[in-house]
Amino acid sequence: MSTSRSYDGLQDRIRQLETPGIETWTNEYGDRDYTIDITNLEFTAICPKTGLPDFATIRVTYVPDERCVELKSLKEYFLSFRDIGIFHEHVVNKVLDDFVAACRPRKVEVVGEFNIRGGLKTVVRASYSEERDDR
Repeated sequence: MSTSRSYDGLQDRIRQLETPGIETWTNEYGDRDYTIDITNLEFTAICPKTGLPDFATIRVTYVPDERCVELKSLKEYFLSFRDIGIFHEHVVNKVLDDFVAACRPRKVEVVGEFNIRGGLKTVVRASYSEERDDR
C-alpha cells in the first residue's frame, strides 16, 4: 500500500516561501579563492506529515565572490524555519537557492544532517558552482 498520496500538496509552495533576507557585505579579497564554513548546530523545522519538530545541523561551505554573508542575518534566516512544515530535502535545497541568490558565491555546498527520527538518520547535500569565464 502506497502512502505517497498522503504527502500530496504539502510542499507545493516551498520555492515561493518567503523568508527573511540574507544580508551581505563587500568581500575585499574577491580576487582569490578561499573557503568559509558556517555551521548551525541548532536548526529546527516541523515535519509536514506529523507536525513534530525536526532538529538538524546545517553546514554551509562556500567560496565567496564579490559578497560575503552577514552572519546575524543568516541566523535569523535559519530561525524562520522553526514553525514551517518542510521536508528535509526541501530545507537543504531552499537554503541553497536563497544563499546563492543573496551572495552569488563561486561555489557553495549545503549539508543538512537531520537527527534520527523513527530509527532513520537523513543527510541531504546540495551544491552550486558558478560557470566561470577565465579571470
